[in-house]
Amino acid sequence: MKTEFPNPDDILNFILTIEPDEGMYKGGRFNFTFAINQNFPHDPPKVKCKEKIYHPNIDLEGNVCLNILREDWKPVLNLNAVIVGLQFLFLEPNASDPLNKDAAEDLKNNRGGFKSNVKASMVGGTVRGETFDRVLK
Repeated sequence: MKTEFPNPDDILNFILTIEPDEGMYKGGRFNFTFAINQNFPHDPPKVKCKEKIYHPNIDLEGNVCLNILREDWKPVLNLNAVIVGLQFLFLEPNASDPLNKDAAEDLKNNRGGFKSNVKASMVGGTVRGETFDRVLK
């Protein structure tokens, strides 16, 4: 993982890059924008994936479904908890709380097919009529 601050004077907006070294998304590079508002830590950060990827918990617009970014957020949580949560989504995609319902159905009903679709999408291929961003390093 690494962080980048596009504007060094603005520490509330940054990019986190995750490069999983195991699991189905191994070898990929995924960039997430973090926007922290003035009510932090009472409000969670706004997190979006910059790439269009095939994942049950990330929709095609980059919105992330992670419980601590929504209903389970508490002011005692910090950015590290969010980062660990994002890492976990790449190790263990969660089909029971999906944003991308097609990916979730594949994961639930056909794990082998899901893995094939992840591989195809990571090279910039097309899955179910959607073309994805190439994310392989």
